[in-house]
Amino acid sequence: MADIIQLLPDSVANQIAAGEVVQRPASVVKELMENSIDAGSKSIQLIVRDGGKALIQVIDDGSGMSETDARLSFERHATSKIRQANDLFDIRTMGFRGEALASIAAVAEVELRTRRAADELGTHVQINGSEFVCQQPVSCAVGTNFSVKNLFFNIPARRKFLKGNSVELKHIISEFQRVALAYPEIAMSLAHNGADIYRLNATTLKQRIVGLFGKSINPQLLDITTQTTIVNVDGFIGKPECAKKSPGEQFFFVNGRFMKNPFLNRAVINAYNRLLPADSIPTYFIYLDIDPQNIDVNIHPTKTEIKFEDERMIWQILHAAVKETLGKFAVVPSIDFDSDPGFSIPFFPKNAPVTPPEIDVNPNFNPFDDEGAKFSGGSFAAKPHHSKSSEGWESLYADKPAEEEPMQLTLQTFASKGFDDNPAESSAKFYQVKGRYILTTVKSGLMVIDQKRAHERILFEQYLESLTSAHNIAQRELYPQTIELSAQDFALIMDSQSELAQMGLEVSNLGHNTIGVNSMPANLKSAEPAKLIDGLLLEIKESQALPFDDARQKIAASMAKAGAIGYSRNLTPFEMQELVDKLFACNHPNFSPDGKKVLTIIEMDELDKKLR
Repeated sequence: MADIIQLLPDSVANQIAAGEVVQRPASVVKELMENSIDAGSKSIQLIVRDGGKALIQVIDDGSGMSETDARLSFERHATSKIRQANDLFDIRTMGFRGEALASIAAVAEVELRTRRAADELGTHVQINGSEFVCQQPVSCAVGTNFSVKNLFFNIPARRKFLKGNSVELKHIISEFQRVALAYPEIAMSLAHNGADIYRLNATTLKQRIVGLFGKSINPQLLDITTQTTIVNVDGFIGKPECAKKSPGEQFFFVNGRFMKNPFLNRAVINAYNRLLPADSIPTYFIYLDIDPQNIDVNIHPTKTEIKFEDERMIWQILHAAVKETLGKFAVVPSIDFDSDPGFSIPFFPKNAPVTPPEIDVNPNFNPFDDEGAKFSGGSFAAKPHHSKSSEGWESLYADKPAEEEPMQLTLQTFASKGFDDNPAESSAKFYQVKGRYILTTVKSGLMVIDQKRAHERILFEQYLESLTSAHNIAQRELYPQTIELSAQDFALIMDSQSELAQMGLEVSNLGHNTIGVNSMPANLKSAEPAKLIDGLLLEIKESQALPFDDARQKIAASMAKAGAIGYSRNLTPFEMQELVDKLFACNHPNFSPDGKKVLTIIEMDELDKKLR
């Protein structure tokens, strides 16, 4: 029987390795930009076309490569960082395994132009799908210029699984942000299809964060700094009220390398305990500086996962650092709500006479006065006596008529009114409990309605009817509102510009990641453009593409959630009546737009059991 085991050709082996290292265009961006950083660059330019599918070009002013190094860099496991196995545990550079360039060249058309400062001419190398094409001298600037064209051109199955240009650009922007945040001292720029997305100068970390995410993030940042013998923690965390529903502005860096670590992420989230709104994620930019001997960055091909020698201890240090920052900046609510928390200690000269404090006593004060006493200027001042105050203490316990705010009643008061099974015949049909639930009697028992979800259902059907109406689809804004977005959100909205216009939402590009809302869907009177855009972006991020088959429902649901009345809102009897009437006029009154129950009925049998 013939032997069946054989060695794979280098081209096939490189394509297999590319499956781990090069997953999408953003993977190429990450590897090339990290190589530029290792080369000591002071300026890095990233140019992409069609979401990186057609072109990814990285230009730097680093040290460059010699003619021999330029050719050898495309060989597998060719590296200038590692000489022996122990070097893996003393790594502070970004790339070190020598797999990136070989993997990229196996699945794309690659051109390299590079020159060192000591050389008069540079070197031009061209490789297509692991096939060496040419190498020749060329006149070029000092540094390195990588061009990666037609990614996965020789693997159609991989190429067809790439997402749309907007989604791939979103991933490229994410990788660019991670590198830019790790090295604010390096000037960087990003351009897509000829339009600038970022143009960042070398600056401080805080200015780099503002340059990437907009000026609105500046007042949200709180400085975090902790130094220990195990790890040093630096960076910024966001205020609790600025937390967002969707992830996106959460960054961990270890020795200048971005990492993903759910365990340490939980340390940050737990530090915000009882400070965050429901289902919200805080913003943070946290940098850990630790001895390379205590970490292993070589456990994943993309090097985004890092193993720590003592992860639990780092968890505790990070958790304490975040809590300390929140307390130091008075983010945690205080018990004393006085406007001036300061206090002064009076100074008494030596041998000064000591006089006992005088106490003002009102001999006419009557604790049984119906009007009570008023606190004024630190002393109690009694109001003038009325004739009824002298009638006796029995008047305090006389039955008094009910006040004109019957909405905050207990179940006992609700039952004492003696309402029958037909609430329509009752003069007061609805009662509000804790600013959250509306109670009313029905034939089978007691109906409990969640006021916020009920209002969401009402608004949802109103907005949906307006969006699906063929008449007067768009309403022009007299003063178009400008909204500044992050680069990722801006790219997603502009990619969906034409589809949004079909539904009456017209946006224009004002440059610098800013859009102008020129028109809104008609009849959405309470719609706020900023909340509408935020809701749409949340839907786009969750589905990776706007599902325009039911986009109108997405718009209506997001607007209903943003415009509905909140909890702790006291309603008048008329408002409760109107809310319930509109709810039962809806097509689906039992559930909110996101599928949660709006109402429930407590049967009489259940009430009887609780009173036994």
